[in-house]
Amino acid sequence: MALENLSLEVDADGVALITWDMPGRSMNVLTEGTIAEFAEIIERLQGDDAIKGAVITSGKAAFCAGADLSMMQAFTKDYRDTAARDGEKAATAELFERSRGFSQILRRLETCGKPLAAAINGTALGGGLEVTLACHHRVVANDPKIKLGLPESQVGLLPGAGGTQRLTRLIGASEALQIMLRGLPVDPQKAADLGIVHEIADAGDIVSKARQWVLEVGEAVQPWDRDRFKVPGGTPYTPKGMVTWSVANALYRKETYDNYPAQRAIMSCVYEGLLVPIDVGLRIEARYFTKLVRGPESGNMIRSLFLSKQSLDKLARRPADIAASRVEKLGILGAGMMGAGIANVSAKAGIEVVLLDRDMEAAEKGKAHAAAAMDKAIARGKASEPDKDALLARINPSADYADLSGCDLVIEAVFENRDIKAEVTAAAEAQLADSSIFASNTSTLPITGLAGASARPENFIGIHFFSPVEKMQLVEVIMGDKTSDTALARALDYVQAIRKTPIVVNDARGFFTSRVVKTYIAEGHHMLAEGVPAAMIENAGRMAGMPVGPLALNDEVALDLSWKIMQATKADLGDAYQSDAMDGILDEMVAKRERFGRKNAKGFYDYPKDGEKSLWPGLSEIAGEQLSPDDVDVEELKQRFLTIQALETARCFEENVLTDVREADVGAIFGFGFAPYTGGPLSYIDTLGAPAFAERCNRFAEKFGDRFVTSNLLREMANSEETFYTRFPPEQSRRSAA
Repeated sequence: MALENLSLEVDADGVALITWDMPGRSMNVLTEGTIAEFAEIIERLQGDDAIKGAVITSGKAAFCAGADLSMMQAFTKDYRDTAARDGEKAATAELFERSRGFSQILRRLETCGKPLAAAINGTALGGGLEVTLACHHRVVANDPKIKLGLPESQVGLLPGAGGTQRLTRLIGASEALQIMLRGLPVDPQKAADLGIVHEIADAGDIVSKARQWVLEVGEAVQPWDRDRFKVPGGTPYTPKGMVTWSVANALYRKETYDNYPAQRAIMSCVYEGLLVPIDVGLRIEARYFTKLVRGPESGNMIRSLFLSKQSLDKLARRPADIAASRVEKLGILGAGMMGAGIANVSAKAGIEVVLLDRDMEAAEKGKAHAAAAMDKAIARGKASEPDKDALLARINPSADYADLSGCDLVIEAVFENRDIKAEVTAAAEAQLADSSIFASNTSTLPITGLAGASARPENFIGIHFFSPVEKMQLVEVIMGDKTSDTALARALDYVQAIRKTPIVVNDARGFFTSRVVKTYIAEGHHMLAEGVPAAMIENAGRMAGMPVGPLALNDEVALDLSWKIMQATKADLGDAYQSDAMDGILDEMVAKRERFGRKNAKGFYDYPKDGEKSLWPGLSEIAGEQLSPDDVDVEELKQRFLTIQALETARCFEENVLTDVREADVGAIFGFGFAPYTGGPLSYIDTLGAPAFAERCNRFAEKFGDRFVTSNLLREMANSEETFYTRFPPEQSRRSAA
């Protein structure tokens, strides 16, 4: 067959140079076409006696980014199609053989009898690293930006081309598990220290170094194929190995709560694989890989965490007929934590920033936040003093609205108070050109109402950041009733420039993210009022897959902010406002006891200056009559947390606050940490099935109240047994968010 993605050239000394360089792509990825070409390469190596060995490298800046996850989606689809046609047993057998195809090819590569060296010129992840592990020698370029790793667990899979077996036999179970379970890459020096690579060399020398090894050493047998091979750190039943596994199991339970099948499968692959020869271990790996591909978690995670996020990063929701734009000068009103964070990420993107506050002292304090962040980056070796100087030169603190002149975009990040926001809106707009965009960073106040203070409501939009701005990937862009497509396009261009992921939602109180995460926090309050012990509430939240418990999250958000939002909502809705358990608890905590959360070291938790936070003992005074832990159904608590958030997301979709299923799932995971293993709240409903989800909601409504009443859309979908992703395909958003 003709080679398109790989090339093979043999020099005068009989060393073949295999170059991986996929046409039309910025990075190499594993596709079924590339896999077939690797098989062809092996045939040529084995069939040509003039070839003494080979060096594998990349013709691109990176070695390989891993497998094309669209291929994994195709695996799942083909499995389901075959199961529907020929039955599940036949479909599983077909999927098993297909899943282990590349693993078998790499096994043939390392046992072909010819010495193979990898010249790793750039980042090698997933299947890319697995290719190099099947080589007998590895040389990596001396560049700390290069990352080597097996991140498959982050999308619900395991390294399925021998990674669980080779990496473990190379560096031992303890180190291999840390790399695979967390999916975090290592740099070249760490890789060399662990023994993943054999040499580090200057980028221009890696091919010659690899070639030299082939000619001068040329051992064509892997360590695990030699007699008397011993696994570093021992097998599970050796004294050292037993310690490794007792610790590994404890950490696995602590970090995953057994929610992630991929991590469990990796543990099983490594444990079982160490007890048998590698060929049996590779078959074990393929069986677990097949099981994961069949399960819902991997498909949901691949779709939401990779494919959907990638589409949104590429501005899938941007109006196509608006010319591309770039913010050259940005104004930020309010130099507090949010404003300072926005200034920092914007300056990093090369944007000139005017950071304005009521006085220069406050504005300078905001700039100091960026300086402190750069100092930390310098200490970690991720930035230099010149980088810091350049960034700080782009942040201009000010107390004079006249300095906003020439700004393409202004973002207000002042207190959640309508009057203050109206005041700064008018003052800023007086300095701006008619074409400038004005955005509010409000987390709850409706954009249409705030735009009432604007002279140009068509240029008024919501750009809602999450705290801490530097770490949180998501930005929620909110369309007011009069917001134009031009304002939307320019807002999305800005979000892309600062390397964040945008979702677009329509206006409503709390929009999408704040509205849904409030239900998680409120459910924790309901449980507290019911007498569920606070520690069980917090643990159940984390066990359900949330990053923190609802009470701890409320402390982070600030209890007094929640209370102020509650007061503003009461004022806006009047008699239509419906109070619940959250109102009474917040009144007691904030108005009566001045417990504002982490900000004043007093909330649901106490925050001592020295030591870790702990639940406030006084909670028993404001909670319901304490239940015995033995009388509390923890599984039901977990289901309540996930169900209430998924139900509210479905309501947002029904009310057209959300218009694209991708934004619901990506926004929930990256905005407030909705259990990633589910793929997001709409994927969670689809996986359970609308009939089962509606039945659960009805049961909870009878037991816990009307907040669980099923929405009309969900009832329709339950009756017709539809899913969100089939009824509302992502490529066919119901309508523009405008």
